[in-house]
Amino acid sequence: MANATFSTRLLIWFDQHGRKDLPWQHDITPYHVWLSEIMLQQTQVSTVIAYYTRFIDRYNDISSLANADPDDVLALWTGLGYYARARNLHKAAIIMVEKHHGEMPDTLENLMALPGIGRSTAGAIMALAHKQAFPILDGNVKRVLARYNAISGWPGKKQVEQNLWQLAESLLPKKRVANYIQAQMDLGATICTRTKPLCSHCPLQQDCKAYLYEDPRNYPSPKPKKETPLRQTHWLIAQNTHGEIFLEKRPNHGIWGGLWSFPEKNEMKEVQFCSEHQLNIKTISTTPMAPIHHVFTHFKLDIYPFLIQCEYNSQQIGDNNCTGWYTIRNALRLGLPAPVKALLTLLE
Repeated sequence: MANATFSTRLLIWFDQHGRKDLPWQHDITPYHVWLSEIMLQQTQVSTVIAYYTRFIDRYNDISSLANADPDDVLALWTGLGYYARARNLHKAAIIMVEKHHGEMPDTLENLMALPGIGRSTAGAIMALAHKQAFPILDGNVKRVLARYNAISGWPGKKQVEQNLWQLAESLLPKKRVANYIQAQMDLGATICTRTKPLCSHCPLQQDCKAYLYEDPRNYPSPKPKKETPLRQTHWLIAQNTHGEIFLEKRPNHGIWGGLWSFPEKNEMKEVQFCSEHQLNIKTISTTPMAPIHHVFTHFKLDIYPFLIQCEYNSQQIGDNNCTGWYTIRNALRLGLPAPVKALLTLLE
């Protein structure tokens, strides 16, 4: 009975308070669910909406995404972060065109075989698009279930995650699965929030163990803290007398993989040597710009940019697939890390 009342109360709440007018909730297709779920990983709904709308306007189906230039895909993703998501979207679209006739697979196993699709994302596609009874376990749902059943421990630990999956499966209703899955996500995003849960408005309050016996904010346990390392780098922003900026494409792996950025050096003493010898330019002036502090998931990065004014040289290196001189307007159309885009906008 507890299982039935859990889903029943959640669905009643959803009918009254759930979110039903988000862009990806109109004309629901597996492609729309997939794209929205990938964008919503580590990112709030309010941020995703504009990116999702622009993305769908450009690539409205799997085939158009598969045929896209990877740089154009990354350009649309600029500012959304976690760029491996965009690279995996493009790779998965190509695979679906080659192996699945341009359609998304309709089994959990085949979905999870695609790059960037894990069990929770695959479950969301199966539930929201195909109306099949599969659980999900995104950040919001983990929080709701951990509090409801007072499951302690960090969800990143294998045993804790397994316990949450078992609970998620046991609570699945037989009807209205799509609405139920959406209700879980909505409750976590709007009521059962991380720091200030609105327990007085929660439909699960009457038998939520964390609410009845403890402080809901104790669940789930936070990720064990480790000292965040600090790194530093120096960016060379070379601008010639034609106003063009030199950019190079980063390797596909690592931070900002596949995006366009400025040449960088770890040591200050390398800045002048690199600008004159490796870039084959004649420097007019070198001016330090305000440092940038950027925070990643696993480390912090202090960036020291240097604006290097240089003479235009028709023999200057660039103009290939990995390096090039760009006007600022054209550069801003590329896939760029957020700090690079900010500096280019400042120079513009």
